[in-house]
Amino acid sequence: MRIKNFEINNESQVFIIAELSANHNGSIETAKETIRAAKRSGANCIKFQTYTADTITINSKKDDFLIKGTIWEGKNLYELYKEAYTPWEWHEELFKVAEEEGLIYFSSPFDKTSVDFLENLNVPAYKIASFEITDIPLIEYVASKGKPIIISTGIATIEDIELALEACKRVGNHEIAILKCTSSYPAPIEEANMIMVKDLKEKYNVITGLSDHTIGSTVPVVATCFGAKIIEKHFILDRSIGGPDASFSMNEHEFKEMVQKIRDAEKAIGIVDYNLTKKQLKGKDFSRSLYIVENIKKGEILTEKNIRSIRPGYGLHPKHLKDILGKNINTDVEKGTRLSLDLID
Repeated sequence: MRIKNFEINNESQVFIIAELSANHNGSIETAKETIRAAKRSGANCIKFQTYTADTITINSKKDDFLIKGTIWEGKNLYELYKEAYTPWEWHEELFKVAEEEGLIYFSSPFDKTSVDFLENLNVPAYKIASFEITDIPLIEYVASKGKPIIISTGIATIEDIELALEACKRVGNHEIAILKCTSSYPAPIEEANMIMVKDLKEKYNVITGLSDHTIGSTVPVVATCFGAKIIEKHFILDRSIGGPDASFSMNEHEFKEMVQKIRDAEKAIGIVDYNLTKKQLKGKDFSRSLYIVENIKKGEILTEKNIRSIRPGYGLHPKHLKDILGKNINTDVEKGTRLSLDLID
């Protein structure tokens, strides 16, 4: 999978996405500065959401539309999305800022009109949000544009995931990534289940990653160790500005620290290689080997008293100990001499 100039595969670096979401708090200048801060923090990409309250729901006070049991308790869906949306007339200007900063940018569309709008702005990829994974007609329409498609699985059953994958493939799009996601805001760390990153990769043979709503960077680092190649995290200039997503978003300092931890984790994972580096070979100097530990005269018998396996590692390998016990030394040898086969009859 390639998104603009970033190749995402099993050998690549993790593709790190800063999610702007509602964290502009209604100010285009805040949105611009957030994009610049995301670049400073080490993100590879800034992601937007493209909808209006009217394209995502209807304005109803019926019980079905009231939000319960979340940080947005007391609002109806329409009120939340009217507050959180990014005005469409901002997109082109914000995309330009991202391009100037050298950040990849794309968005999550929520209906066909938003897909058409984003196509006119020539976005290089699309993201399907967790709650849209069941909207098969939308997924099929997005996938039909032939661009990489990243799908979050926050509320998905196995059937939901498979239906979404089938929708993409039905229109000839195989450039698919799946993100493990826990759709709680914020999400409890004990519900992260990062082993799913590995399982999804093996089950569906796709790029996998994480869309994270937990607090802190522990879960993204664990995801990296399980093979995540995409990490998405909500990003905010300062939580004090408030907004619907502020409580589970990272500020610049926190995001930068997370990026560094992910990059360190990538280095630590490394590759399967049983060959020793120069430093590791040097470390063998401190391993065990066989040494003469008492002064010995020519003809004396080698015993566990006069030879031992000790540090350093310049002498004969300890695996030879049993074979040489009881044999004779063929010359006078001082204590502290490395044992070698040419000293033994």
